[in-house]
Amino acid sequence: MSTWPSTRPSTRPIPDTTLDDFRRAQVFFDAGQPAEAARLLDEVVAASPDSTAALELRARALFASAQLGRAEQAFRELVERSPDDAWCRTALARTLERQGRATEAAGQRRIADALTG
Repeated sequence: MSTWPSTRPSTRPIPDTTLDDFRRAQVFFDAGQPAEAARLLDEVVAASPDSTAALELRARALFASAQLGRAEQAFRELVERSPDDAWCRTALARTLERQGRATEAAGQRRIADALTG
């Protein structure tokens, strides 16, 4: 399992109706059960599609549970939302690398390096 930063600030709050599920998903993720976290987060993201925090935790859970195609989709959406976020680009690069797509990953790493340079 990969180690990611535990939390990052969100620009959009999660509505109260899904906050409990988000918190339960965080507990599952922290307990080393990323597949269960991803399952809960599918519902949270569906209910709160503008929540960057929910989408990011979902992407991390998908990555950690080796659901790499879905993780790639989620990280690409995060990059689309914040193209200048080096962390998201690095996470996307790691996901592409795990899928054996080193050339695509290298491009994302170059952009991330330029953003942090």
